[in-house]
Amino acid sequence: MRNGGITFVSTLAVAALLLTAGCTAGGSNTPPAKPPEGGPAAKLSIAPADGTTKVPPDTPIRVKVSDGKVTRLSVADAKGHEVTGSPGPDGAWRPTWPLHPSATYTVTAQATGADGKQVTAQAEFTTLKPRLVLESGMSPLHGEKVGVGMPVQLLLSRPVTTQADRAAVERSLTVRMSKPVEGAWSWVSDQEVQFRPREYWPPGEKVTVVAHLAGLRIGRNLWGTKNRILTFTVGPEHITKIRNATHRAVVHEDGKVVRTIPVSLGKRGEASYSGVMIAQEKAASTLMDSATIGRPGEYRAHTKWNVRMTYSGMFFHAAPWSVRAQGRRNVSHGCVNASMADARWFYRFTQRGDIIEVMGTPRKLRFGNGPTPWAKSWKDWLAGSALGTSINA
Repeated sequence: MRNGGITFVSTLAVAALLLTAGCTAGGSNTPPAKPPEGGPAAKLSIAPADGTTKVPPDTPIRVKVSDGKVTRLSVADAKGHEVTGSPGPDGAWRPTWPLHPSATYTVTAQATGADGKQVTAQAEFTTLKPRLVLESGMSPLHGEKVGVGMPVQLLLSRPVTTQADRAAVERSLTVRMSKPVEGAWSWVSDQEVQFRPREYWPPGEKVTVVAHLAGLRIGRNLWGTKNRILTFTVGPEHITKIRNATHRAVVHEDGKVVRTIPVSLGKRGEASYSGVMIAQEKAASTLMDSATIGRPGEYRAHTKWNVRMTYSGMFFHAAPWSVRAQGRRNVSHGCVNASMADARWFYRFTQRGDIIEVMGTPRKLRFGNGPTPWAKSWKDWLAGSALGTSINA
């Protein structure tokens, strides 16, 4: 049923169901025995039973047979799309991904009885409507072209606090890449988990992320109701290195210097952050107001060609009032000041997710000040995963 696709139940599922029915098989070269004529007909029973309502989406499906062998089992949604799944160690059939809440499913089981005749049974049931719903959002945007440092962000509407529930969320997430590289999920907060590669994304990478959240149970009564899918591509490698000692921003594209920009960083007492950041968002014009950082009346100015670097308000932007200081000394309130022409060029050049590294200031970037996955070592990033494992898809 995933994303409207139709996939038939594997022969492994049928084989396991045969075993649960108490049937045995001979050697690989032994033909099956011919059912005796006049034997009893097969009897099938399905759980959940026909007409059952309010079924939890993670409920396993069980088929029992007497006087026969199960030959086929299928589960389909209301549109007739078959659900992929397989039997577990207990013989119960479980879907690959949970069933959707508030949905109707039909189980069809077939068996051949001792009389040699085929018997079919069906059961239709409806899954429960959750009282508590887990909503989600994802970044980057679907179809967006991003920089090599862009993480995948999964934002959840309610806290996920236990390791077991966090592990369940991570298991529901799939990442497919056109150029497989190692990466991992890591929890940033109770309501956000991010994915980043071990090293920067390769330019030209195409990534598809699917969050199979529909039917996922968190705790006792919280359920996901909707899957999410995200596809994005990675553009050219843009890495900007800003050195406090030289008051210069050196911009690289695919390893080559394409522009050197004189800048002014944060003045004494208001130092810019040092660390590996990304271009988080862009705005051609914005209002810089010191009241947003708890210092009303200190400054209030409209700025042009803004590239955000932290949630706390560090931007690369045009500052025509500080052109004389740019390339010489630091006079800003923590932002990276550039001339109007240089800032406009940088704004147009920059993709969300581009790497911007600031070096040599006395203030260090804090992890979590915006999407800051590169503020952690790979070891520390893995430690934030509930599964503790990386992905190489």
